[in-house]
Amino acid sequence: MNGGGSFLYLSEDILCGLDVTTLEAVDAIEHLIRGQAEAVVWSAPKAVVQPPDGRYLMATLSAADDPPFLAVKSLVLNPDNPDHGLPQINASVTLLDSRTGLPAAVLDGNWVTAVRTAGLSAVAAKRMARPDSSVAAFIGCGVQAQSHLRAFADLYPLSEIRAFGRGRKNIDALCMTATALGLNAVPCSDARDAVTDADLVISSVTYSAGLEPFLDAGWLKPGAFAAVTDLAAPWDKTSFDRFDRIVIDDLEQEASLPNKLATPEHITGDLSGLVLGEVSGREAEAERTAFIFRAHPLGDLALSALAYGKAREQGLGTSINA
Repeated sequence: MNGGGSFLYLSEDILCGLDVTTLEAVDAIEHLIRGQAEAVVWSAPKAVVQPPDGRYLMATLSAADDPPFLAVKSLVLNPDNPDHGLPQINASVTLLDSRTGLPAAVLDGNWVTAVRTAGLSAVAAKRMARPDSSVAAFIGCGVQAQSHLRAFADLYPLSEIRAFGRGRKNIDALCMTATALGLNAVPCSDARDAVTDADLVISSVTYSAGLEPFLDAGWLKPGAFAAVTDLAAPWDKTSFDRFDRIVIDDLEQEASLPNKLATPEHITGDLSGLVLGEVSGREAEAERTAFIFRAHPLGDLALSALAYGKAREQGLGTSINA
């Protein structure tokens, strides 16, 4: 905490250098979910603005007394950014003292988004995926695929990944990461080939207004688990009855938003229910399960507070005068 005279700026390079582990991320998220059930952690449904030019503008808000922070993440997805040498998505997180409102830190939001999303998937996968899962299929091979690969390699005895995406550069980069982790990496030219017989399916297809669904839940083998990070936009939702159970991130947030992740009759519960033991993630080895989410604001707070604490301990970050 600071006395109001300065706050930390934590860049992507600094955040990557903190070496936040998958287990640290999972523990931080689960701590806040339990705190929310005890009414000492709070979050609001995310706010979204979609201008007619294809941009996607979003903000999340969450707060806690332990850790004592309020986090606001602001994000812009602009399909034109690559034409200017920029990532499609850019974001930042502002961290305030939740009692005084004094600034504590501003963090690179791209790192927070990547690591917290994989962390949320990991929280669900712990309870929904088979522990012997060894083959992972990635539909979309960008930043989220990279963070999920690292997280799932920490949790499961992976031996092989399949990679399907729209950009060869990203496919090659994901395969290189997998190879460096000692895994067999298979580029795929067809989404069905990638998904068939995979134990884990991670879809992270970047949002675009003209995206046509091309994934079918019926392609998944019995016992498979899908982490669906992309609002399920690339999935044919009429195939969701092939899942034995679907868990989403937050039922309250889902009820407040018009574009539903899945029809209510297909949804078993949410992430809080999983963590608190109110919802079962898997009841038989052959069940097909899915975690479909638009991003829980508590994930942004959990990873931002965790990173801020580690940076302070290590004396890292740029001090900015308030």
